[in-house]
Amino acid sequence: MVELNGEDLTLEQMKAICLNNDPVAIAPESLTKVRSSRKVVQGIVERKEQVYGINTGFGKLSDVAIADQDVDRLQLHLIRSHACGVGDPFPERVSRAMVVLRLNALLKGYSGVREGVVTRLAELVNKGIHPVIPSQGSLGASGDLAPLSHLALVLIGEGKVFYKGNIEDTKQVYQRLNMKSLHLKAKEGLALINGTQAMTAVGVMNWLEASKLADASHWIASMTLEALEGIIDAFHPAIHEARGYPEQMEAAEKVRSITKGSGLITHQGERRVQDAYSLRCIPQVHGASMQSFNYVKEKLTIEMNAATDNPLILDDGKLVVSGGNFHGQPIALAMDFMKIGAAELANISERRVERLVNPQLNDLPAFLSPNPGLQSGAMIMQYSAASLVSENKTLAHPASVDSIPSSANQEDHVSMGTIGARHASQIIGNAYRVMAIELICAMQALEYRGVHKAAPKVQKLYKKARTVVPSITVDRVFSEDIERLTEWLKGDGFDWNDFEPEDVKGGEYYVDHA
Repeated sequence: MVELNGEDLTLEQMKAICLNNDPVAIAPESLTKVRSSRKVVQGIVERKEQVYGINTGFGKLSDVAIADQDVDRLQLHLIRSHACGVGDPFPERVSRAMVVLRLNALLKGYSGVREGVVTRLAELVNKGIHPVIPSQGSLGASGDLAPLSHLALVLIGEGKVFYKGNIEDTKQVYQRLNMKSLHLKAKEGLALINGTQAMTAVGVMNWLEASKLADASHWIASMTLEALEGIIDAFHPAIHEARGYPEQMEAAEKVRSITKGSGLITHQGERRVQDAYSLRCIPQVHGASMQSFNYVKEKLTIEMNAATDNPLILDDGKLVVSGGNFHGQPIALAMDFMKIGAAELANISERRVERLVNPQLNDLPAFLSPNPGLQSGAMIMQYSAASLVSENKTLAHPASVDSIPSSANQEDHVSMGTIGARHASQIIGNAYRVMAIELICAMQALEYRGVHKAAPKVQKLYKKARTVVPSITVDRVFSEDIERLTEWLKGDGFDWNDFEPEDVKGGEYYVDHA
């Protein structure tokens, strides 16, 4: 159970809620804040004060006054008219994250919604009722209007939901569970959709996958380093301390730890004086990507606990002010930075694949083939890796440098943060596939060197990965291997932080050609 209070939600808690399906609870003190801010909105309505979004139109229509009898209907029209999302729906885990994040933002007590709105959001999470939300259609300011409108539709009993593995009409699920639709009151529709929860939810899922990708990259690169009899001197701690980046030092330390006890690792001058950059500069490149992910973590942690709607009820209700906290620029820049960091992990991985398969760059069988010429081996796997990293270069173009005016030029600068987050997700997925290709090639090369000569931790990785993908003894359809290993890398099949070796003899696909 994760208690939400709008102040200290963490990425680790989001993982528990969205990936492990932990339930949520609302902190009692947060409900007190929610009730207090609602009284402010009720007072505004009763006194007939003109406040944006309560009794006015929206965007360029903000100067249009709304009659008292239409204040509630205004919110219904807002949700329906703004539900213009298109394209494939976000994955269900992203939808769940959006509900959690919107709930957490409303619990700060700056939004003026009724208690019933926040308790319904918590109920959706705990009952596993997740809105079906189209992934395209957001400009990232005024927040994620279109995606969040599809979320809000579910509160009023409309739209569709994921429920127990199926997509159903919300009304049908409500009827089955004896749940009643909410009737939105003044400001509540606007409070539900003015925010950055779509881009932030995608960003959270991206970070969880990217952090695991970084861990995997150290292990897989270490196996490649052994398979190519790489020089360990370039990972000496003094080199990395001399530069001073903590992430670079951490990456070097992980490679040293993983390759400890290796009979394949060399020292400078034994086989060659220097390795190519894709081996020698693993700490520098991996470390820089880790820096980008750490930056993203910092920004996501702030945004997950931010008040991002408009107007905000501040100073214990004494101040109701329109501002721009819905603007997604901080997350847009973070997602663009994440795109580059993930793309670079794939770029350097693909270069290591080339060194593993190119007979002009090593002394291994050409393309790691069991019978070069008759069989092509890993030749076209490198093509696939090259294609993926090339696609990433296009996707890595920053979304945040683009803007287009909307709402009759009232909203004349937007963030495109949700586009950046979606592209980051695609890049991370591509990077996992490249990493899977490197692991397949590294395992094959390691067999030619002698698996028994590898470091105990590398042997452990080899043994575990070989239960997923067999050795290349004859050409086969490698696409299936790549996809299967990709899913294994993304899942919990291997604990990247577990450095303790285990018995590595045997294994269904264990081969040692040396």
